[in-house]
This record gives sequence, C-alpha cells and structure tokens, in this order.
Amino acid sequence: MTSGRVRWFSGLRAWAAVTTAVGLSALAAGLASPGGEAVAKPPASMEFCKIYPTAHACAASPVVNCTTCHTVPPAKNLFGAQVAERLAPGVARPLSDADYIAALPAALKAVEALDADGDGISNLDEILKGSAPENGDSRPTAVSCTPGQTRSAAAGRWNTCGYDPVHAWRKVVLDVCGRSPTRTETDAFRRRLPSESSWREGISGQLDTCLRSPYWLGVNGVLWNLANAKINPQDSIKAGPRAGSIPLADYEWDYNLFAWMNTGDRDVRGLLTSQDFVKRVSDDPPTFAAVPEGDFKGMRQAGQTVPREKRAGMITTRWFSTVNTMFTPIPRTTAAVAYRQYLGLDLARMEGLHPAVAEPVDYDAKGVAAPACAVCHSTLDPLTYPFTRYDGIIRNNYNPNRLKNFVRTDGARVVEAPEAGEIFGQKVANLLEWSQVAANSDAFAQKVTWDYWKMMVGREPSPADQTEFALMWKGLKAPDKFNYRVERMLHALVLTEAYGRP
Repeated sequence: MTSGRVRWFSGLRAWAAVTTAVGLSALAAGLASPGGEAVAKPPASMEFCKIYPTAHACAASPVVNCTTCHTVPPAKNLFGAQVAERLAPGVARPLSDADYIAALPAALKAVEALDADGDGISNLDEILKGSAPENGDSRPTAVSCTPGQTRSAAAGRWNTCGYDPVHAWRKVVLDVCGRSPTRTETDAFRRRLPSESSWREGISGQLDTCLRSPYWLGVNGVLWNLANAKINPQDSIKAGPRAGSIPLADYEWDYNLFAWMNTGDRDVRGLLTSQDFVKRVSDDPPTFAAVPEGDFKGMRQAGQTVPREKRAGMITTRWFSTVNTMFTPIPRTTAAVAYRQYLGLDLARMEGLHPAVAEPVDYDAKGVAAPACAVCHSTLDPLTYPFTRYDGIIRNNYNPNRLKNFVRTDGARVVEAPEAGEIFGQKVANLLEWSQVAANSDAFAQKVTWDYWKMMVGREPSPADQTEFALMWKGLKAPDKFNYRVERMLHALVLTEAYGRP
C-alpha cells in the first residue's frame, strides 16, 4: 500500500471518529433540558399511530414525526402544549415510559375537539385529514368535485374529476417506457374506451412491455435512480469498470441486486434477505442472472465476500459495508442507514424509537449511556449489534471475532458487545434474523410502496390518497394480492385515481 493511501485511510478513520463524536454531542443538545435532564418520550411517535391508525401521517409510516407535538424537542408546539396540560395531571414528573403511554390516549382524546392553532378546524380533523394542528396556515385541502363538475369532466376530453384511462395509459408510456406515445398508438388506445375490460387490458399490456425496457431497467434507468439513495454511489472509491482513484468496492453489483429483486416474479423482501449475487447479463434488453457461487471468485474484490449463509441482501454487500461501516466496531451509522432507507424510519428525527430494556450499554466508550443520549441509543444500539460482526473497509467479510481488532482504540469492553440485538421490540440472534423481522414488517411494505408511489405519481401520498395508498401497501403484504411482487403492485398502482387523474 502506498504512503498516500495509508494517509487516506488514517484520515478517513479520524473523520469517522469526529463524525460520531459530533453526532452524539448534537443529540445530547437536542434532547436534554438546560439542567441536563432527558425529557423526550420517543415511544409516543409509534403510540400516536396506534391511537389514530387512519391519520394521514400514519398511512405511509407506523410513526409520526416528533414535530407533531414539538418544535425542537423538548420544546412543545401549540398542540403539544395542549396535550401536555392534560397528560396525567397531578402525577409526579418525569413520567416513566409506561406511565406516559398509558396516559397518552386520554390526553389526546381530551384535546380532539380543541383548536390548537385557532384556524377554526378541530385538532382531530387536522390529524385525520393531514394538516398540522399546531399551524394556522396548514388546513385540510378539499379535492372532491361537485356533482356538476363530475358530469362536465366525464364528458370532456380529459376527466379531471376522476380516473382517465387515456391519461393513465399515456403516463405509463412516459413514466415507464420513457417516450411519448405516437398519434397512431393514442388513437388505437382510444378505440378501447367503450369497454372497460379492453382499456384495462391495454394499460396492463403497455405496462408489461415498458417494465422490460432499457429506460426502466437499464444503467441510469428508472430503477437505477430509485436505488440511488439506498446505495449512495461515490465514484472516488468505486472499483471495477470506471474505477475511482481509490477503488474499494463496486456499487454496480448493488444496482444489479436491487433491479433483480424489484422485477419479475421475485419477492421484494429479498432486498433484505436475499443471498444471491447478481450480474447484468445484457443491456439491451436488460437481463440479469444470479451468479453460481463457484463462478465469481474473480469478482470478489468488487462485489461480494460475505459467505452465502451470512448474507442479508443489500445490507451485507461489499459496497454497503464499505461506505457505512468503514472502520467502526459498533457501526451505528450502518444500522441507522438500513433502518432509514429500507424501513423509512429516521432515527435522527426520532422516528421508530423502540427502547430496549437495560440499553444502551457503553461498550465502546462513546458516552451513549448518558441520559441525554440514551433516549435514542436505547433503540439504536440494539439495532446495531447484529451488524458488529461484518467488516467494513478492506476485509468486507463476516468475522465472529471481529471486535478483538478494536480493543486498542475502543477499549477492552468492546469485545463484550453482543451479536444479538432487537428490532421493533423483537429480540434477534443475528443479522439474518434482524433482516427477516425487518422484511416482514409493515414499515418495509410501506417504504417500498411509498418509494414507488412518489416516483410514479410524482408526489408523496396526500390526505386524499390515504385509502388508495393503504390498499397498495397492505396489498403488497397480502399473499392473495401482490404477495410482495412489485410488478403486481404496479399494475394496481397505475389504476388508482391518484395515478390516472389528470
């Protein structure tokens, strides 16, 4: 290794250490009161959606943002102040998590008819319809047409008050094939309109054709771009074709696996559970295939070095470990990224917090057990333990004795960190069990559906979309509906009013 590369690795490790320290300091500042007392109640974000499962904010995620009740935690907004006044009055503070959760339903019920922001709309109406009960400028949006408007729109060239088959078909050609339909094609589709079964067949057939197009499946295509946020490509450290200045891993293998699991009759939960290593066979037409285990020895540096029996889809690839775990013994960033990108829960925004009993334990001497830090790390650290046996930069392998390498830099207790952890309150023995619980969760189905909804519809689900969106993500999970097959879900998605209404 050249001296320049040695300096680069040393600098990278120093940067990682500084980033961790800064992150912990910021967390402490945000969650502690001036006297140093931790006052946040993270379980409330999940409990809110249990109390109001039909709330707009709960349609796309099993938690709500802490800004529902706070400005910057622990400071409360107008709505949060109303709830706090009615939360277990007369009971000594601070409340335990159990006492807080027990008292929360009654406190929320007590403020439903009130109007925290004074805009003339009750707190309950704003919660259910997707506006902010603490913000007077945020109001529910009416999107329904009057009966007269509905009749007029249905008789026009474009039905702006309901599902328009021609508009939906044109969108499929544009969104999935990446081109404008010809006049001849459009006229041919319009001739299907008298028969609903005929135009449905036309839209379905067009979608099937476009889902095999280079625009959808190819390099820099739609699926490639959908994967960008999850893979986080960085050309400077890319290996393989078009390698960067310091080639460490090749993210193209991750894109291959992502496309493979999102196409055909494959279970999309493989994003977190697949043990396949996938290659791109052809670019035109785009074709992928799983690589037999004995055939990719020469590809290992760029693609996959974890033994098949220890792989967990996208979260154990060489690239994922390189850019997230790096040199970290207890790779909290790795777990947080997986939680955010595949389950839609951002711990930095206090989403998806589910504290584990007797956690956190400060195995690596980072101060995580301090009261101001423990509020988040009691969830984050148990999420992280199953990742601790997977190497980051250089080795990129599963190593049951990995933590012995960090005693000198992170203290003698680091080797005591367990491989067993916890996710969504369920104990798991290792990352394979972690990935199974994650892949079977509502959060995973909601995140997959949300990603495709935003991409296809062109916006996040609105309050008016709540029913259709819920049908999509619940259908994704249902064995008698889409059974975790993305392409089946897309056939239903292009028939929703959200997609087909001009």
